[in-house]
Amino acid sequence: MRVRGLRKQYDGVTAVDGIDLDVRPGEVFGLLGPNGAGKSTAVEILGGQRTRDAGEVDVLGVDPGRATAAWKDRIGIVWQNTADTPEVSVAELVHHFTLYYERPRDPDQVLEQVGLTDQARKRVHALSGGQRRRLDVALGIIGDPDLLFLDEPTTGLDPEARRRFADLILGLAADGTTIMLTSHYLDEVEVLADRLAVISQGRIVAEGRPRDLGGRASAVSTVHWMSADGPRSLDTDTPSQVVVDLVAEFGGEVPELRVDRPTLEDVYLRLIGATDE
Repeated sequence: MRVRGLRKQYDGVTAVDGIDLDVRPGEVFGLLGPNGAGKSTAVEILGGQRTRDAGEVDVLGVDPGRATAAWKDRIGIVWQNTADTPEVSVAELVHHFTLYYERPRDPDQVLEQVGLTDQARKRVHALSGGQRRRLDVALGIIGDPDLLFLDEPTTGLDPEARRRFADLILGLAADGTTIMLTSHYLDEVEVLADRLAVISQGRIVAEGRPRDLGGRASAVSTVHWMSADGPRSLDTDTPSQVVVDLVAEFGGEVPELRVDRPTLEDVYLRLIGATDE
């Protein structure tokens, strides 16, 4: 996927303001940003669901603005909000969606992967919010897409379901599916994403691997330990060396040793805070 100078306005308000992106085949790419930052608009354009005002976009070798049925067959999308179909069962809906694709996945296997086997005969209206979200994911992957867009896919899921979802996504990526993920769960993104970008006010303000984003890898860390005189701490950009020195000083284990490094959340909040000032 290659994006250059992507722009979109609504009634004179700029939603996406000239972003550039490169997403490599087979990687999980995270797109982070506060509500209203332009994430969903960008995803809608890349998925062929919305027109753009300017810019160049290449998704699987095709301009989404001129998408063909064959191209759409290679795309899977899980939107943040989806339409309801309450009068059919879970299994009926998933089996029905196989008719839309040339090479669909086995629907029973998909239901098992998303944890809905026991709910297969339930009507959609009888599902809990978290179960409905699992169904949305099932419908997004039933076509065995080459590229999968996930817009806040784990909203409403409990911790066990989120863990199952993470395993599913990592398995899809291992099989070669390219995935673009938006999420407010930064711990989830850190585990899943190979690379990510932060978008704020319609612009990309940082991009890189989760451990490197916004200078995170070289940011100051704090080393804590217990000395004979009480708790001690030291801010340093070389925490490993400080730990080595402390081990030598104590002749082995350092009491209550802890190293606090900036979290992805710390870096993210700093990045979007800086652009909002």
